[in-house]
Amino acid sequence: MDFPMETDTGTGERLRLLGIERDQEGEYLAVEGIVEPGVGPPMHVHYFQEERIRVTSGRFAYQVQGEEVRYAVPGEEIVFPAGQVHRFWGAGEGPSTGTGLVRPVGNFPWFITRLHASIKENGGRPGFFEGAFLAHRYRTEFEMMEIPAAVKRFVFPLVVALGRMLGKYRMYHDAPKPRPTSEEVRRGS
Repeated sequence: MDFPMETDTGTGERLRLLGIERDQEGEYLAVEGIVEPGVGPPMHVHYFQEERIRVTSGRFAYQVQGEEVRYAVPGEEIVFPAGQVHRFWGAGEGPSTGTGLVRPVGNFPWFITRLHASIKENGGRPGFFEGAFLAHRYRTEFEMMEIPAAVKRFVFPLVVALGRMLGKYRMYHDAPKPRPTSEEVRRGS
């Protein structure tokens, strides 16, 4: 992928993916983001990636699943370890901005740019076929907690099969392979 690149959900959440950098802990994707008041991703998880946000202006609200809402102001950092279910949103009077990182990079740049494009094209939610494809294909890496488990397990595979038959996924010809589950690694799949 070519960096920098920008994403925009059309709902008040924008990301600028600056590029892949390296520090003593290894490679990471450097990002900048803006969220409008009340706007941010729903409760979700990155199974393999840490996400960090350093607030540069405004105020962020954030929540780890099962915990109370907390707030961060300029100069403070929010850290979501890999596997921690979380959400965040703008909680200031105007836009809230931050810089941050996602580590390791993995499929995050490809996934988030396609997800945000679908959200923007479909008026605030991922498109039916696109959302099913992204959520199902990358289920070992990312998960949206608001989607019922039965939908993820039974409906998405059917929608993806139908989408393939209808040629809905030509735009995803460059989709990287999803990260294997630990069970797949153990089996050698």
